[in-house]
Amino acid sequence: MKKWGNQKEFSSFIPLSLSLSSSDPRLAFDLTFLEEGFSVLAGVDEAGRGCLAGPVVAAAVVLPLNEPLPGVRDSKALTAQEREELFELIKERALAWRVGVVGWKAIDSVNIYQAAAEAMRRAVKGLEVKPQLVLVDGMNLRGLDIPTVRVVKGDDKSLSIAAASIVAKVVRDRLMMGYHRLYPQYGFASHKGYATREHKEALKLHGPCPIHRRTFRGVSKKV
Repeated sequence: MKKWGNQKEFSSFIPLSLSLSSSDPRLAFDLTFLEEGFSVLAGVDEAGRGCLAGPVVAAAVVLPLNEPLPGVRDSKALTAQEREELFELIKERALAWRVGVVGWKAIDSVNIYQAAAEAMRRAVKGLEVKPQLVLVDGMNLRGLDIPTVRVVKGDDKSLSIAAASIVAKVVRDRLMMGYHRLYPQYGFASHKGYATREHKEALKLHGPCPIHRRTFRGVSKKV
């Protein structure tokens, strides 16, 4: 991860004229917050909230916002190869990025909504550059000493959130590939823990493995 100094060092990277001239609607959306006096934004999103197995992973990304990032959009609209390539671009361009991971045991203990929120808080708190505002995809995130804004369908509206969605998805997919090597009978390499027909059939045949979320419908009946 790149190391940067205080906020004043890179606030000049965000010229006001870009908010009017940007051809990228996601970048233009982020730049509108300049009018409110926020020059350092973090986008936050999660991956794995609806899965039957594995952790929930959140990412926080602080971008310089001085230029578009071609191809960066909602991770669900990208192929796996495109996400991997854009992940490298985001790491190269970002002022700071960090992921937060909450495992399946905590998910079963506190519920998936609270677990996803905790993963988001861990990601934001781990940033080496402290944002002045946090844009969150779809959730009212509490527990931070930084103002937050819930953005409905944020990964389609905000460049910072879209970047976070890609980082979270790539990191989680890599984790699930590792779990596939431990439990190949479930096919985690292909579905990453989501409730596909293949996954449900594997659960029916083998029962849950240690990383399955015991409180989730489709898993709890197999325990």
